[in-house]
Amino acid sequence: MSIDGIANGIPAAPAVLEVDSVTKTYPSQPPVMALRGVSFTVARGELAAIVGPSGSGKTTLLHLMGTLDKPTSGTVRIAGTDVAELTDREVAFLRASRIGFVFQQFFLAEHKSLLDNVTDGLMYAGVRLARRRELALDALSAVGLAGRAGARPTQLSGGQRQRVAIARALAGEPAIILADEPTGNLDQSTGQSILALFEALQQRGSTIVLITHDISIARRMPRRIEVLDGRIVADTRGEGAGVADSLAAGPPIVQPAEHP
Repeated sequence: MSIDGIANGIPAAPAVLEVDSVTKTYPSQPPVMALRGVSFTVARGELAAIVGPSGSGKTTLLHLMGTLDKPTSGTVRIAGTDVAELTDREVAFLRASRIGFVFQQFFLAEHKSLLDNVTDGLMYAGVRLARRRELALDALSAVGLAGRAGARPTQLSGGQRQRVAIARALAGEPAIILADEPTGNLDQSTGQSILALFEALQQRGSTIVLITHDISIARRMPRRIEVLDGRIVADTRGEGAGVADSLAAGPPIVQPAEHP
């Protein structure tokens, strides 16, 4: 139990992501040390931003958190599982079933419906087709696109496409969602609607880590982890205004008007 949990008389939320003394060195000449003893945890239900300039190590950190790469030393645990103890096949299954990814590029199949795009994201998680479609419809509903399930990505705005990508990440009910520069290809207004969606999803219980180079985005998150030269230089909670603070009261999932 954390000190905060003891002080409040309630157990702290369990850690979904644990990064413990992680280093990453790339064997170039000379060797490049991208991460230098990074440690932090993300509890269930947190919305955190990892922010830093180009070359700070945040992309390397994303790859390690997403089990796309392995640390040189230290430990990465996802939902209590030490990734280093798994076989390659087990890591692939963990990635497919416990981690949802959202990228700056939407990576949608243009010739398929929104429903099929989200359903296909569950293919490698061992979920039967009927259940995949049910989960996909629920996820599209959560991002405000239930009525567009039969549409194709070419019929959508950029913000709507990103909502489909978020639905695909949500559909498998992952332990954690990793969002890499999710507003990078969007105009400011549409980007704000996507940030508001992440806030609303967190309020519904999702655990989300957002990677960004934009400090103004990071400051809006309930927690901000700042990375520089492969080290964490600040880990701040509660200073940002929070996306929800700027929204009028309304349903937990909002869909601001967007240009087609």
